Amino acid sequence: MPHTVIQQPNSSLCFVCGLENPVGLKLVFYETGPDEVTAIYTPPKHFQGYPGVLHGGIVASLLDEVGGRVVMIGDHNHFMMTAKMEIKYRHPTPLDNPLTVYERLVKRRGRLALAHAEIRLADGRLTAEAELTLADLPDEFRVEDGLEDLGWKVYAGGPGVGLGSNG
Repeated sequence: MPHTVIQQPNSSLCFVCGLENPVGLKLVFYETGPDEVTAIYTPPKHFQGYPGVLHGGIVASLLDEVGGRVVMIGDHNHFMMTAKMEIKYRHPTPLDNPLTVYERLVKRRGRLALAHAEIRLADGRLTAEAELTLADLPDEFRVEDGLEDLGWKVYAGGPGVGLGSNG
């Protein structure tokens, strides 16, 4: 049975998903399988590292964000933090080319989860991948009520909305 694609909420000011962050990446994430999340992103020139290549710190940010997204399937308010991330940069990630940022949940047990993230070019070539260990946020950082008032919501029709585009 095919999986229904579900758009996840965005933040207003997050560096990666904040749709109102003037210097952010503005990614929109979608649940594309029972344990997978996907976003499409075309990095602009101002995130350059070496000429024509996306800066490795931005690559790491993409992998980190999608890692925290896969554990939200079924509960969009369940925030986890990256406890450990091992990145393998396989190929330079070019600018001005659409990238697929993908994550799948490997295992979840108690307050911990393991996930695998990838960035691929349109031709399927792998540019970077990461193995992530995620942990539930400590109680003092949890926000239970008023998340929508803080900008955590699905921005229907806003910039970047629609699998295959970004603002």
